[in-house]
Amino acid sequence: METAANWRPTATLERLRHRAALLSQVRAFFAERDVLEVDTAQLVNFAVTDLQLHSAEVRWPTAAPGSSASKAKHHYLHTSPEYAMKRLLAAGSGNIYQMCHVFRGEEQGTLHNNEFMIVEWYRQAWEFDALMQEVDDLLRRLIGARAGNETRQISYQQSFKDALGIDPLTISDSALADRARQQGCDSALVRDCERDELLELLMGTHVGPHLGLNGPVFVHRYPATQAALARLDAHDPRVALRFELYLGGVELANGFEELTDAREQRARFAADQHARAARGLTVPAMDEYLLAALAAGLPACSGVALGFDRVLMLACGAKTSAEVMPFATDRA
Repeated sequence: METAANWRPTATLERLRHRAALLSQVRAFFAERDVLEVDTAQLVNFAVTDLQLHSAEVRWPTAAPGSSASKAKHHYLHTSPEYAMKRLLAAGSGNIYQMCHVFRGEEQGTLHNNEFMIVEWYRQAWEFDALMQEVDDLLRRLIGARAGNETRQISYQQSFKDALGIDPLTISDSALADRARQQGCDSALVRDCERDELLELLMGTHVGPHLGLNGPVFVHRYPATQAALARLDAHDPRVALRFELYLGGVELANGFEELTDAREQRARFAADQHARAARGLTVPAMDEYLLAALAAGLPACSGVALGFDRVLMLACGAKTSAEVMPFATDRA
C-alpha cells in the first residue's frame, strides 16, 4: 500500500537537526541587530491578485452543519506574510522579521513544494542596496564557505545582455518571441505568452541557471511591469527597485524598496484583476486592509523574502527541497 510505504519523513534526522540549527541562527542574527520577531496569521481574508501566484482557498461553515445559520465563508492560506507585516509597520512596529510557512498553488518540483518556509523582514528608512548587503550577511552566516566567492550585483538588463545578447527593456515583442523560439522554447507556449511571461520564461531557463555559479549574485532593477509591490526607480521609471538573489543558478530571495502609495498600489491591483479576467482566472478582491494601511502611512522601507528551504539545501548539499523538509506535500 503506497500510504504505508511513504509514512517516513522525506528528510533524514541529520538534516532535520541542521534545519533546527539554522533556524536558531536566523533568530540569533536578528536578535543581534535588534529586529523584532513577529508571527502573523497564515489564514487570511484575501487572496493575492498577482497573476503568477495562486492562493489556496479554505472553506468552513460559520455554524454547525445543517443549521439554518450555516453559511460558507472564504478564507485563504497566505502566499506571503508581506501584507500583514506592512500593516504592522504602518502601526508603528519598527524593524520586523518573520519565519513562517507559506502556501502557493502550482509549485511542485525539485526546488518547489506547495508549502515551504521563508524568512521575511523589513527595514525602515533603508534603500534596497543596504538590504542586499544584509541578505548577503545572513546568507554567509547560514552557509559559510558554501556561499563561494565575492558577492556581485548585476542589473536585470545586463543579465539578459550577457546571457542572450538582448536588451529586455527595448526589444520588441515579436523579436523577443523569436529569441525564445531560438532558445528552444515551445512555439505553442511562446505564442500564448505575454511579454513578461516570456521574460520570466527566459530568466528561469536561460539566464537564472547561469547566475551565482562562483558566488552570490544580486540581480536588480527589474522591468517596471514586474514591479509587484516595489517602487519604480526615480532615475529610470522603466525599472523597479526590486532585486533577486541567485546562488548556484538557484533563486534564493526576492526583495523590494517598498511602494508606499496607496493609490498606485490600488491601480496595480486593478491591473492584476483585469489581466486575470482576460485569462479566465479567478479574480480575487483587493486586500482592503493593506490598502487602508498604506493610506494611513507605511513608513519608507525595504523588505525581502528569503527561501529558507533552498538555503538549507545549499547548506547541506541536498538536491531537492523535499530532502530538507520533514514531510513534502505528497507525504504530508
